[in-house]
Amino acid sequence: MDIQIKRAYEPADPADGCRVLVDRLWPRGRTKEQVACELWLKEIAPSTGLRKWFNHDHAKWAEFQQRYRAELSTYPDVRQLLQKATEGRLTLVYGAHDQEYNQAVVLRDYLLEQKQD
Repeated sequence: MDIQIKRAYEPADPADGCRVLVDRLWPRGRTKEQVACELWLKEIAPSTGLRKWFNHDHAKWAEFQQRYRAELSTYPDVRQLLQKATEGRLTLVYGAHDQEYNQAVVLRDYLLEQKQD
């Protein structure tokens, strides 16, 4: 399974395969053409409460991952992403500036683990 993550502010590339925006909020200052996503799955993003609590605080990263994974276990859109990933490369598009501590990292790892089960 080929799942990658990419910032919405990076140019889309045909090699990205199926691009899915996984943020609850649209990336600031970006047009639909610039984001170039096949799908926008708002509901797979962390809940508003969790997103605001985390606020990209690295000290909360471990707990954020646990809480977000608990939310993901209840989201039906996970199955849709797993299906897309079996059809070819899947690129999870996100807007956060931090490329290491964001929900797309957690979601990618979660999807990869689900496929192994």
